[in-house]
Amino acid sequence: MRLGRLEELHLDGNRLTALPETIARLRYLRRLSLYDNRLRAVPADMGELGSLEDLSLGKNQLRAIPASILRLVGLRRLNLAENAITAVPVKIATLSRLRMLDLGHNRLRKLPAELGALTELEDALYLSDNLLEEIPEAVFRGMPRLHYLGLTHNPLLALPDSVGDLTGLEELRLYANGLRALPEGISRLEHLRELHLHDNRLEALPDNLGALMNLRELVVSNNLIAHLPSSIIRLQALKRLDMRNNPLEELPLEIGLMESLTHLDLRGTYLERLPESMESLMRLEKLDLRWTKLRALPVWL
Repeated sequence: MRLGRLEELHLDGNRLTALPETIARLRYLRRLSLYDNRLRAVPADMGELGSLEDLSLGKNQLRAIPASILRLVGLRRLNLAENAITAVPVKIATLSRLRMLDLGHNRLRKLPAELGALTELEDALYLSDNLLEEIPEAVFRGMPRLHYLGLTHNPLLALPDSVGDLTGLEELRLYANGLRALPEGISRLEHLRELHLHDNRLEALPDNLGALMNLRELVVSNNLIAHLPSSIIRLQALKRLDMRNNPLEELPLEIGLMESLTHLDLRGTYLERLPESMESLMRLEKLDLRWTKLRALPVWL
């Protein structure tokens, strides 16, 4: 290739079925985007792109993570989403400088413990829409900087307690799994701002949920929750609470202490009455009480 000084190459949305071997000559290439093509493999020499920091191979036809990619030790961002990848090799640990890894929308059935060696993951880890039934404890133990974890649309029945080691996490998306309970370790996520748990089989929330003092949004719709933990009233920063379509029988009597609430969705619950303390929710902008079991409205409404 004559464009030896090229630093960025964008080839998204074409019909490429192969890349030329000469692509390895682009020694100054920092960003290579090949999203939405028809690639089934990449050249073996691609691992010689020592300056590459950002690689997107999303929405192609890969069935495995190419070995040559695992030699790109300077990568900071790697997008392998929307392929047909069935396994993550243990050598993923060689990509120790990654800040973002997208493995969503593949066919992964399990993860290697070595994924936990990616200690510099910070921006995001996407694992949604796979076939994962469990997560090894070791995976989350080495990612204290991670800000976003997307782990939706899997047949997950449980999470490891080590999810609590993701102490830098700000957004956690766990919806559309088969979760029946959450580990107590989730209460250690003191920087968490958003927690999305809808469309699971949760029968209860952790007793120490109130430890998530920075939580702004909690979505728990379409679960099996009849009672909320008393500690929920300690979520003083919470703005949005969505409990719709749960067999929720009552609200905490002191819910009025949650003074930051602006949106409260209680549609399709089993509530027969509302606590008097709700009169103190002066910032509330939207209160949805459709399809509950209320017989009368409180005088303060």
